[in-house]
Amino acid sequence: MFLRKHAQNPITRARKLSTLKSFVRYLKAAGVLETDPTEPLEAPIKRKRLPKALSKQQAGEMLDQEATGKSPLRDRAILELMYSAGLRVSEAVGLNLPDIDFSSRTLRVTGKGNKDRVCIFGKTCASALTEYVSAERVEPKAGQPMFTNLRGQRLTTRSVQTIVKKWAISVGLPLETSPHTLRHSFATHLLDGGADLKSVQQLLGHESLATTQIYTHVSVERLRDAVQKSHPKSQ
Repeated sequence: MFLRKHAQNPITRARKLSTLKSFVRYLKAAGVLETDPTEPLEAPIKRKRLPKALSKQQAGEMLDQEATGKSPLRDRAILELMYSAGLRVSEAVGLNLPDIDFSSRTLRVTGKGNKDRVCIFGKTCASALTEYVSAERVEPKAGQPMFTNLRGQRLTTRSVQTIVKKWAISVGLPLETSPHTLRHSFATHLLDGGADLKSVQQLLGHESLATTQIYTHVSVERLRDAVQKSHPKSQ
């Protein structure tokens, strides 16, 4: 009753329960209590927030719009790559030109934990990358970064975040659209299209399949929305 009354929020309730359990352990050690009255109580499960994903139509509108700015070909190329290959923004900016095999449309990235994996990208992305490299890429001052700024330095994650927001806002997408939104959309659209969970896990570079399984919930929610909006008996 105490937890229900004074801790409506699951996170607050879990914190208060932890404090109570610590206090009870102290009372037992001091000989005041013989049993633990908090033993049957379980901490509330903290629900994972489902990742936000664009619809296929939204992704198309965002990426197919006319590119503007000082580096339009670069901006289109990096956005196409993150959506086509499901890259983290850190992986995209850390990419080097030799990492990309244009003939097989594959690339090698170093993800979390310094683990390498092979990613695949489509024809539209390949065309965007080729056009950028041949017509707009600024020769780097050091190393071989794939994406450079106008000074020949490796593009930063903050710059990519700014690019994503600019492209999203210009077609009326939510302000919270981020580089990770493109990665979420990649995974969700693969599952919507029938890809198996294990393949999506490998493409995303998740160590645990449980991490990837959250996207199955996203796909189910999208299916539920479609039924509720379209089926005459769903209202």
